[in-house]
Amino acid sequence: MEGDKEIIKQYSNENITVTWQPGKCTHSTKCWKGLIGVFNPRNKPWISLDKSTDEKIMYQIDVCPSKALSYKIK
Repeated sequence: MEGDKEIIKQYSNENITVTWQPGKCTHSTKCWKGLIGVFNPRNKPWISLDKSTDEKIMYQIDVCPSKALSYKIK
């Protein structure tokens, strides 16, 4: 639709920036079932990068089937 903007949210720590595009999400639940401390839909914000290591966070994002989650290493 004209005027619609795709929502993109970013969360950062010292080493990585995680991008979430909710419009792409297929709700597979792999993110929070695999790493509930970081990806918790009951929390606001729902992504807390200080709850795990960068390596575990990147792995969990890599298994996101919709690619609604992505990351960039700083």
